[in-house]
Amino acid sequence: MKSDGLANFFLGLGIGVGLGMLFAPKSGEETRGILKSKADEGAEFLKKQAAERAEYFKKQASEFRESAGGAASDLMDKGREAISRQKDVLSDAIEAGKQAYREKVEPTANNRPVA
Repeated sequence: MKSDGLANFFLGLGIGVGLGMLFAPKSGEETRGILKSKADEGAEFLKKQAAERAEYFKKQASEFRESAGGAASDLMDKGREAISRQKDVLSDAIEAGKQAYREKVEPTANNRPVA
């Protein structure tokens, strides 16, 4: 189905070009010159647009890299802070456990008979 539509498009294009050449108000050489100059203008326009788009996408990619780098840095800093807090909490818990052990062991050591 798609190839039929494409074939019809090219058939219509060919007929249109043929009729345009047949009924052109200028000679064939002049018409070819005009078509060539218009094609050259179109090519220059497309090159200019492609260059502008390429520059735009480079700029967007650069901005994205910068923002992603900043976000990654922020996440790393937050991760380091969280790990530091967890270390502090764990150190406090270990110290509290040691203290509780000492309190439990020392009174029993004091209650032992001295030999």
